[in-house]
Amino acid sequence: MIVVADTSPLNYLIQIHCDTLLPQIYGKIVVPSGVMRELNHSGAPAAVRLWLTRLPSWVDVRLITSPPDSELAFLGLGERDAIQFAEEHHADLLLMDERKGRLEAKRRGLMTTGTLGILLSAGELRLIDPELAYRRLIAETTFRTSAALEAQFLGQDRSTL
Repeated sequence: MIVVADTSPLNYLIQIHCDTLLPQIYGKIVVPSGVMRELNHSGAPAAVRLWLTRLPSWVDVRLITSPPDSELAFLGLGERDAIQFAEEHHADLLLMDERKGRLEAKRRGLMTTGTLGILLSAGELRLIDPELAYRRLIAETTFRTSAALEAQFLGQDRSTL
């Protein structure tokens, strides 16, 4: 199974100490080099920068070897690299939160899930209490949500998570 991660799910899961869920659910995670650059940004949370100094063995950092896809220019570096890598390598799943990126990925036929979908999957496997993890996500990070999204998550409707 090829699972490619964008920046935001890694960022948020690291901050709430849930990054170890990823190998338990998916095995190895491919992290394109552009995503690594975004994670290593000087403004990244301290927990994320520390995580980068001890990169887990389940992280497979990959370079994008083909020319940039100009149709992805409206997205950030991480989203561009993640979508391009996922598409070129026929990934089974793309981990991405950003709405524009997810819409573009779906337009290209890629399956996506975001941070909330990962938390729900971990809950289904009884690895965590997804509601508790959600509360930590909202309290301890800059994750943006709405009343509707919260209701959807707490109702565990995975259709758009």
